[in-house]
Amino acid sequence: MVRRDLLVGLAAATVGLSAPGIARAQLVSNSVNAANANTLGVISGGLDGTYTRFAADLAAVLDGVDSLRILPIIGKGSLQNISDLLYLRGVDLAIVQSDVLAAAAQQKAFPGIEQQVQYVTKLYDEEVHVFAGPGIERLEDLAGKLVSMDNRSSGTAMTATLLFSLLGVAIQPVYDATVDATERLRRGEIAAMVRVTGKPARFTTPLPEGARLLSVPLSDALLETYLPANFTSADYPNVVPPGQTVETIAVGAVLAAYNHQNAERRDRLTRFSRALALKFDTFLRPPRHPKWRDVNLAATVPGWTKFGTQPPRPQPQQQPRRFRNPAEVTGG
Repeated sequence: MVRRDLLVGLAAATVGLSAPGIARAQLVSNSVNAANANTLGVISGGLDGTYTRFAADLAAVLDGVDSLRILPIIGKGSLQNISDLLYLRGVDLAIVQSDVLAAAAQQKAFPGIEQQVQYVTKLYDEEVHVFAGPGIERLEDLAGKLVSMDNRSSGTAMTATLLFSLLGVAIQPVYDATVDATERLRRGEIAAMVRVTGKPARFTTPLPEGARLLSVPLSDALLETYLPANFTSADYPNVVPPGQTVETIAVGAVLAAYNHQNAERRDRLTRFSRALALKFDTFLRPPRHPKWRDVNLAATVPGWTKFGTQPPRPQPQQQPRRFRNPAEVTGG
């Protein structure tokens, strides 16, 4: 009798003690669900790039609007960003070059990508920078020399490869991140480095003395894909002499979204699009990046579908899958 009463008492005590624990666990679970229901990951570019500045601006302005939380993520360039947008959990938005979708489709890297990746807005035009060391006067002088063009999967590498091919300049490509390439240019290990980014570009490691921006000669072949652009001393006072203009080309930057079929994640992107329009004027004022003044939320992007204009489509089995297994479909 005593043993039974003791066991009953212990059981009752256990139940009594576990109730607060269960309540706390439920509270934690609710908090986790609430946090993930409002969080969007934006994959951008390298540490020095304009993409990263834009992602940081998005977080600074839109955090808290309609309960949203924006997580900027350092990326490795346009092609890798597209891959991450398709396959990585927690990546809902990506900043990429506008020509990357056509390039990916041409390479058949991501079958059905046109239905899976859409754009929220065109951002701005990115200029092609070719920074050369002393003794290099023209692009043609780079023939046979080492030229860095960022990581292999980057939009810069894609554009630079096409650029030198169309111009008939046979360089020796080197694939270094911007920080490493700048240091190698300083040491004279490479003849030039290419960056595709919105002017003025920032550098963690300063450019070496004597570095210059090379002019990109316009041609009909280049103008079929790219826009004419230029640099002045106002953009780079230590590189471009006052009163001079350096001609180049530009490619559009796009804020891309994954065309979610999951209702919760799609709603998150819809709320993000509304918040971006609601707070857009804030992006036009300091300390936000000056390139925001080039953004037109109503602009169209040839070859792309705008997010929200079409319902999500069922995806054929051969298309790359957003989630690696069914358990991930509702994951954060």
